[in-house]
Amino acid sequence: MAKKEVYIWAAGQISVQSPLSEAWMTEPLCYREPYVQAIDPDYKQYFAPNTLRRLGKILRRALLTSRRVMEETGIACPDAIITATGLGCIENTEIFLDALIREGEELLKPTHFMQSTHNTIGSLIAIDSSCHGYNTTYAHKGISFECALSDAFLQLSNGRIATALTGAHDEMTPDYFVLLKRMGYLGHAPNGFSGETAVSLLLGGHKRENALCRLQGIEFLYRPEKDDLQQSLGRLLQQSQCRMEDIDAVMTGYNGQEANDRVYTENCARLFPGKRLLHYKHLFGESYTASGLGVYAAAACLGRQSIPAHLFFHPGNREQQGVRHLLFYNQFENKNHSFILLSACGK
Repeated sequence: MAKKEVYIWAAGQISVQSPLSEAWMTEPLCYREPYVQAIDPDYKQYFAPNTLRRLGKILRRALLTSRRVMEETGIACPDAIITATGLGCIENTEIFLDALIREGEELLKPTHFMQSTHNTIGSLIAIDSSCHGYNTTYAHKGISFECALSDAFLQLSNGRIATALTGAHDEMTPDYFVLLKRMGYLGHAPNGFSGETAVSLLLGGHKRENALCRLQGIEFLYRPEKDDLQQSLGRLLQQSQCRMEDIDAVMTGYNGQEANDRVYTENCARLFPGKRLLHYKHLFGESYTASGLGVYAAAACLGRQSIPAHLFFHPGNREQQGVRHLLFYNQFENKNHSFILLSACGK
């Protein structure tokens, strides 16, 4: 059976940039502090007061971005809900544990416990959309979003489902930021900062009007050798009937941390010689599922057929028009590496 094409129909985000908009493409917000929380919209415009009281920040963001992309595409109930998160509902987890320490086991509130698990996000979206189909959550640190997107891509391309709501959601609390800073993951570089992620993508198994881009393929590897990366990239391009010279630019995960950026510098010089490099974490910040925002940014560029100048990693580049193919390259701790190929619709 022939494989079906997979498209990203719509995308929405709530992050440290203006929420539920693409204002970051023309008027990006810039930050210098190491810890930045997402800019939340006025949820009173979207939810009833009794609903808001029950939902923590990450659940509000996930539910609103999901509703937005479903309304935009006219999909009231997707065939699958596939969620990626590194930390899950960490704020509710902390509230529950703090109460346990202070008050013992006598006066605990069950709501915070019930909303502290990683799969609470996907479950809430399913209840809201009355979706009884496939629902799963991937929680694999920096590779979580790639796993979720790969799952959706495989099921769509094999014709098992027709639509998939794929999301990447993470929040950052002050206490957990301190912990990750001590571990060396965040907060040590003047040009990098910790952000929060809430991005939802509506994927479909056929081309439709106003779709953002086509998802050509995904490859990811664990602890690859240099030759493994080259072979994986070549396999992705061959299966997509795309050549390296067709790639307009490569979206990377530079974040200002020396150890992280060194891996990108070495591998990009070898894998993509002469290609223009893009970055996005200087706008959206670092989180376990920041790659979801990177794919969102690349899809937005393909949808608009332009790359704004502030996305280019090397200064001096002007806005680029007529974008056809963008390659997304992500790595986490130099252990997990992934390639995602996106193309303009019809290309």
